[in-house]
Amino acid sequence: MTVRVQFISTTPLRFASIFNLNLRSSPFSTSRLFCERRNVIGMDEKGFLQPTETVVADSDLLKKKLDALRFSGPQKLQVIADFDATLTRYWIDGCRGQTSHGLLKQGNPEYDTKRDELYKYYHPLEYSPTISREEKTKLMEEWWGKSHSLLIEGGLTFDAIKQSVTAATIAFREGVVELFELLEEKGVPVLIFSAGLADIIEEVLRQKLHRSFKNIRIVSNRMVFDDNGCLVSFKGKTIHSLNKNEHALDMAAPLHDQLGDVDGTINDSASVRKRTNVLLLGDHIGDLGMSDGLNYDTRISVGFLNDNIENSLDSYRNAFDVVYLNDASMLGVVKLVRQLFPV
Repeated sequence: MTVRVQFISTTPLRFASIFNLNLRSSPFSTSRLFCERRNVIGMDEKGFLQPTETVVADSDLLKKKLDALRFSGPQKLQVIADFDATLTRYWIDGCRGQTSHGLLKQGNPEYDTKRDELYKYYHPLEYSPTISREEKTKLMEEWWGKSHSLLIEGGLTFDAIKQSVTAATIAFREGVVELFELLEEKGVPVLIFSAGLADIIEEVLRQKLHRSFKNIRIVSNRMVFDDNGCLVSFKGKTIHSLNKNEHALDMAAPLHDQLGDVDGTINDSASVRKRTNVLLLGDHIGDLGMSDGLNYDTRISVGFLNDNIENSLDSYRNAFDVVYLNDASMLGVVKLVRQLFPV
């Protein structure tokens, strides 16, 4: 067997070639060396496994899962996707793209600064490989609680949300619109599960995509505004990056069953339960919990590893079925769905 290898720079990371599991240090830099057989599951170079930016740990298992989804058809599939740094790009013009939390300017510089200070403190802890999940969960609860309190205290308005999105450095990955269109055509529901803010996500979709999709629903932290458009509270439990599993089943059912929002009165989960296959998209290992509580038969998990690749690749490769590197586009996922359900 011929193995092709290439040294890979890790700042700010544009992988030129990745071929899988044999890793050792490069003598020339802090880079690492990756090697993997091509076309390990019978896909050609134009398939969804682009060797320049993709890692698969168990190709045989992935093939079995693909066959199961293909056999069951689109009527059995639902897509669960994270929003920030999954549907949206991590890097924009060489700078870190903003999140649905981070883009918000509430018209009060003092409170914007306080929330930014919270981000600088808690964000590195969220992705630290040395902190236990239990401890991280406590830290995330602290972070989200403090941030939401600051938004209320600082007098956030709905107009400020619209203005913030207009001025934000945020963009969807190439291929997201194509993916939404394809899934809508196939009648596959998409549940956008985010630890961010639902009202901001909806505004980003309106302003950046300029269209709606009838199969998309959002489960996220939702605000309550008074008659003057001022934020007064948040609805329900706080959703942060590590507790999405607690909300999957009870919040997903009404979203799939009707065109209303998360507070709709219909709560028949039959349509969710009959969709026993899941395509899950996330950028954080904690995103895998989004499907917990759903009684699925087969799940294909796709992870976007955008940064800190050298330190995180092993854990992502072991956690996700497919890992896309370097803030990759969504086109690989589009090709995956097209190969599952060809016209």
